[in-house]
Amino acid sequence: MDFLPIFLNIRERACLVVGGGSVAERKVSLLLDAGARVTIVSPELCPGLRELHEQGTIDYRKGQYSEDDLSGKALIIAATDDRSVNESISAWANQHNVPVNVVDNPDLCSFIMPSIIDRSPVQIAVSTGGSSPVLARTLRSKLESMIPSAYGRLGELMEEFRDRAKQVFSSVDERRYFWERILSGPIVEMVMAGQDERARVYLKQEFEAAQNQQLHDTGEVYLVGAGPGDPDLLTFRALRLMQQADVVVYDRLVSKQILDLVRRDAERIYVGKERSKHAVPQEDINHLLARLGKEGKKVCRLKGGDPFIFGRGGEEIDTLMQQGVPFQVVPAVTAASGAASYAGIPLTHRDYSQSVVFATGHLKDGSMNLNWEGLAQPNQTIVFYMGLQGLEVICRELIAHGMPADTPVALVQKATTPEQKVVTGTLETMPDAVKNSNIKPPTLIIVGNVVQLHERLNWFEH
Repeated sequence: MDFLPIFLNIRERACLVVGGGSVAERKVSLLLDAGARVTIVSPELCPGLRELHEQGTIDYRKGQYSEDDLSGKALIIAATDDRSVNESISAWANQHNVPVNVVDNPDLCSFIMPSIIDRSPVQIAVSTGGSSPVLARTLRSKLESMIPSAYGRLGELMEEFRDRAKQVFSSVDERRYFWERILSGPIVEMVMAGQDERARVYLKQEFEAAQNQQLHDTGEVYLVGAGPGDPDLLTFRALRLMQQADVVVYDRLVSKQILDLVRRDAERIYVGKERSKHAVPQEDINHLLARLGKEGKKVCRLKGGDPFIFGRGGEEIDTLMQQGVPFQVVPAVTAASGAASYAGIPLTHRDYSQSVVFATGHLKDGSMNLNWEGLAQPNQTIVFYMGLQGLEVICRELIAHGMPADTPVALVQKATTPEQKVVTGTLETMPDAVKNSNIKPPTLIIVGNVVQLHERLNWFEH
């Protein structure tokens, strides 16, 4: 280890930056964020630093630095392009045991300025010891995308209860066990979902239970939208919950690539449903989720598309609410949006369609008794979910209710995946076109003039 990673408290302490260019400005910004009193010594200031000086945010002495400038400082940064000046500042600081950083000269530094992920009070620093700042920034950007900003609020919440923990638990080990248990429970997701007050109440209840020696594991169900198929379309929140679940309950529309992202040691329960062929009836799925949650398990109900758009998520959380099982819903890119985007078919376009309607290809009783008159409107895009078996009825009824027979139609198979296939036609020709195309579910049907744009805007297959 070339450097000892530490976090230095410089709040209200005098710090010096020698240099007045854009590099110095970046360093000054970090020092100010940490609460330092900053003085700059330089013959000139860049516009940004000049504005900070005019606002009274920093002190400035024009000219070359002297040892008097260095004296009494808690930290020094040399940000000049003069090697001799940098070496002189470094030598003085090391002789007087003052932390010094010389920009782009790690051999002259006693400390390195890392790339920082700031989720205050949570902070993460990434450093390559000065060997490759670009690599450090690359790693930071990856971590930025994996660590939600809500972790800062979680840190503040835990700090709020720090003294309470010392009162309730007499030993360090007891406090550590309690906090580990809390952080593996639902409180994290409450904060991530913006439910800070609910998390605060939950934490108070856990402390009360600890005092009464009534701690118990609380389960929770996550209704997670897996999107239309492409794993890259998952949300960060969906991925986070998938990787912390004890049990995953998934259906037929969840691809293997997405299922592979689930925590490897999680129990997997398949409840796939096809038209008129249910591996597990919906009623049983509802009660399965409730039972697993009551057992104290973290349950990820992984559903293709979005849970609340023909995903029966409403039915499942209705049962969870009735049985008092905590849950949360994670929305996703719905199949209509994914299929249309990857097929180059905008669902709305001011020249072709000013509204869009989502409809199911069959009702709960298996019929297709839809509001055909409301669907067959001009300048409107209609998206039918689960409509492959009823395609002939859909086309016939739309024509019968006033839609022109030459209205464009597209059928998208396995949207957003490498197996995606698009068949186009009209209300009149589409049934025969699909019969000869060996199309298999899952599919989505798009009806409307926007389908005309498919050939021109189909980026996915080019």
